[in-house]
Order: sequence, then structure tokens, then C-alpha cells
Amino acid sequence: MQRSRFLLFVILTVMAIGVFLLLDGCSGNGEQGAGTASTFPVIDEALDVIKAKGVYPVDQDKLIEGALRGMADVIGDPYSTYLSQEEAAAHRESLAGERIGIGAEVTRSNGKFIIVAPVKGSPSEKAGLQPYDEIVRIDGERLDGDSLQDVVQRIRGKQGTTVKMTIYRPDLNKHLEVSVVRDAIPVKTVSAEIMEVRGEKIGYISLTKFAEESAKEWEKATNKLIKEGAQALIIDVRGNPGGYLHTVGDIAGSLLPEDTVFAYMQNAQGALTPLVTEKSEKYTYDEQLRKMPVVLLQDKGSASASEVLSGALKDLNRGFITGTTSFGKGTVQDITELSNGGEMKLSTHKWLTPKEQWIHGKGVKTDLEVAQNKLFSEHIRLVAEVYKDGDFHDDIAYGQRLLEGLGYSVGRADGYFDESTARAVHDFRVDAKVKADESMDRVFFTALKDNVEAFRKDRQNDDQLQMALGYIHHKVTEN
Repeated sequence: MQRSRFLLFVILTVMAIGVFLLLDGCSGNGEQGAGTASTFPVIDEALDVIKAKGVYPVDQDKLIEGALRGMADVIGDPYSTYLSQEEAAAHRESLAGERIGIGAEVTRSNGKFIIVAPVKGSPSEKAGLQPYDEIVRIDGERLDGDSLQDVVQRIRGKQGTTVKMTIYRPDLNKHLEVSVVRDAIPVKTVSAEIMEVRGEKIGYISLTKFAEESAKEWEKATNKLIKEGAQALIIDVRGNPGGYLHTVGDIAGSLLPEDTVFAYMQNAQGALTPLVTEKSEKYTYDEQLRKMPVVLLQDKGSASASEVLSGALKDLNRGFITGTTSFGKGTVQDITELSNGGEMKLSTHKWLTPKEQWIHGKGVKTDLEVAQNKLFSEHIRLVAEVYKDGDFHDDIAYGQRLLEGLGYSVGRADGYFDESTARAVHDFRVDAKVKADESMDRVFFTALKDNVEAFRKDRQNDDQLQMALGYIHHKVTEN
């Protein structure tokens, strides 16, 4: 039995350095019965040759999966791809309302698998895992030769089951045995707060994805903001890679009049189908949402469903767009389940803005372009190695960039540890009140991470948000 669903999503996480520990994927299918693999003789011929004469034995299921993956790759579309059963499960989890796991972020650094941070209140925090803990064994087995995805897969499991890990804790210089019970980790995609600007109350709402439960979260958050006296709304979709079409439709419908075309779908033959806002039967949005001034904040990481929303607000003159030009993904994927448990994700439609503009490869342009401090685009990571004058490494370049962003004079960011870098490291360590020397060690990188995170949390340093607040305050007082 096959099932299809439309999805607008940019896959940006497959090669990510940090990943959340998610629900365990199902086991693979068993051996297929002997005989033909397709109705195309040439495929069966190739399959028979490989199985009969190949010096390296290959499982038939793997050969067939390789053929499926190859068919998708030949299309030349980065958004059309074959997903194995495990990949499909992980993809669905990325848009689910909750995940089963231990609630920790893991990164790989110089061949080591390091805990970045346990999620507050998660099983990993309750079990006592800490930042910089190095995972050495999982259920008694070493991680030699494993990739980051392999490690994540081994930690995943069913809710209520236990994963045992041997970790090395640098602060204690010893190995510890830790048992963590896997549990449901809620996935929150919407956060909101009231910001007061010179006596006016501005509602700020951040959307990290257009996931399954995002419209419900949006309903709760916006109703609360309005109840607290919000006079206008800033919608932040910076770094939002997209999600479900029906979710962005629900959210757009809360901001636009009923029966408004917020986008068009265009099939391979060029036929257009309008997507129209409808009265929601699932959600009760405050009518004031359709009237209050709106500013949408976006950047180059805002893609697909995020662009549907910004394109609609811009074309319909419903909101002011600021930040930087968005990613530029104007296709829609139809996901079809296959009999082997995998899925074929295929671009089947283009989507167009209400003015029938295709933004693919171009993005949605802002009404006001505002550059952001480079510290906001840095991926903050943990580094466990020690570097000193004369060393050369990407970790050093990372430290140089962060020091420069914090205002220290480094003079270079190419990864070579020279005298100017040593002076900047020393000055930073003195200011951060950590042991004053000139090396980049774990203490240095931890303090650097804390300082950058504090910098980014300070709203005054967010140039794009400050511009949005200034504009929306003007609109409120103007009315």
C-alpha cells in the first residue's frame, strides 16, 4: 500500500556536525525472493552478473537500494532522493511533535564523539551527562570506525529501554559508566515573548520549522501574545528550512483574510492550482492577528515553507520583510512509500507566490536588507584539543573568528597560531577570568563558547531584530 504527502523541506541536517539523538529506525527487510528484480531485463542482467561473478559479496537488498538511489540521483535535483527505511524514519521524526531518545546533542571532534549539551530535564541530564563527556563505548562496544550517524543510530531505541555508555570525563580524568533510559523528548518549534519598545508592546514569535504540531503551537503562542497586549507582531523564520505545506497554510490563514490565494502549485504541465486560506476547523486564532502590523525576519537559511509565508506576506502587502534574501527553494516534494519500507521523495510541483513569481534559485528579497553580525552565523562547538604558538588547525581558525567577532585584534583567521593570536588568546583569558596563558585549550574554548552565547542572547547585538523592532514601533505609533 502506498501513501503520498506533500512536503516543503530543505535537507540541511544529514551532514550536520551536531545531531540530536532520535527514535531508532526499524530494522531492514529480509532477503527478497529469488527471481527478477524488475520488468526491465537489463537491470536483472546486471543483478545476475554482480551476484554470480562479483568477487565481493553484496546483499541483494543493498543492490536494489543502490539502484533506487541511483535513479533519484540521475534526476539531478538535490531535493529528489531515495530514502532508506532508516533515513525515512529519521526524516519523519525531524517533523514530528516529539522524539524518542536521551535528549543530548553530540558532535565529532578529531575522531572523538563528544556530548555538547544535555537538554534541560532530559534523560541525559537526569543521568548526569555533562558537556565535554567523550563517549567511548555504547552497550560495551567501542566506537572504532563509526561515523556520527552510526553513533546516533546505536544510541537510539524504544521508549523505556536503557542504553549503557562508557564516557571519559576530562575534569575527573577518569572513565564513568552511565545508564540512560530513553524517553519522549518534546520538540518545540514555536517560541514567543512580549518585547517592550519605548512603551509599546511588540509580540515576537520564532518559528524553527513548519512541523506537524507547529500550527497548534502558533495558535497557543499568538493567542497568549494578544492576551498580554501585543500591538504588532515580529515573525522570525531565520534559519527555518521549511516543513509541511498544510502547516504553512494554517499559519498564513491566521494572518490573511479567508479565501485569499497565498501561493500557487504548478505541475509538470504548467497548470496552476491556487492555494487558498480557509477557515480552520482545528484552530481558533484571534481575529486581531489579521489586523495587526507584521514584520517578518528572514535570512539565507529561510527556505521553502518559510519562503511561502514571506512571499505571501510580501506580495499581498500584509507584512514588511527584513533581514537578508532567503534561500530560494521553489519546488514541492511528494513522498511515496515503497514496498521495501523506504521512500521516494520526488519534486513534482513548483510553487509560486501570489503574484505568480517562482523564487527558485533567487529567494524572496527583503523590503529592507540588514546584515547580521558574523557571530550569529557561527556554529558553536566544543573543542577538546590543545593548541599553541606554531600550530595550524581548523579549530584554531574557529577560535580566531570568534575572538575577532568579540572585538579582539587577531589579524588572521586562517588557522595558523602566531604571536598576534597568542596575544588575543591571553587578553581574552584575562578578561574571562580563566587561567592566564597563551594556549587554546578546553578551558579557553569553553569560556569562548560561553561568551559568544551570551553575546548572541543579548538582543541589543541582534542587528536584524533591532531594525525590525524600530520599524514595527514606527508602524504602531503611526497608527
